[in-house]
Amino acid sequence: MANIFQINQSRLFTLEQANDLLPLIYRITEESSKEVKYLMSCIDALPEKNSETSHDLQNRINSIIERWQNKLERLGMRPKGLWLADFDYGDGYFCWKFPETKIQYQHGYQDGFTGRTLITGESVVDAKAKRDHKNESSLSPN
Repeated sequence: MANIFQINQSRLFTLEQANDLLPLIYRITEESSKEVKYLMSCIDALPEKNSETSHDLQNRINSIIERWQNKLERLGMRPKGLWLADFDYGDGYFCWKFPETKIQYQHGYQDGFTGRTLITGESVVDAKAKRDHKNESSLSPN
């Protein structure tokens, strides 16, 4: 678990680093999700949906989601939707959506959530080999 906490830095993750960080991300997301669900049920129970109370609750929901996004960004992730976040691995993203308990999907930079595919051992090894080759090429004097 060395160096998985680099605050406020964009970074590249290995699959192992992403999975090591996932329990923390899961906990943060679960807490935020519970808060939002509770406040949404409070709104649903209101007799007037356009009341000042409803607007206050909606503002609280937005604040919770924004706080969740900020926490993930500080850990180096990229929030992409509600309870959905990506880990940059250099050739695309490892893609996670709550309540998944393990990183199982990836997608290219341009693909987005709908383009995500199941991670296979080969795909991760290929991505690492490409990244290592790029790093070696950038160090060569040519």
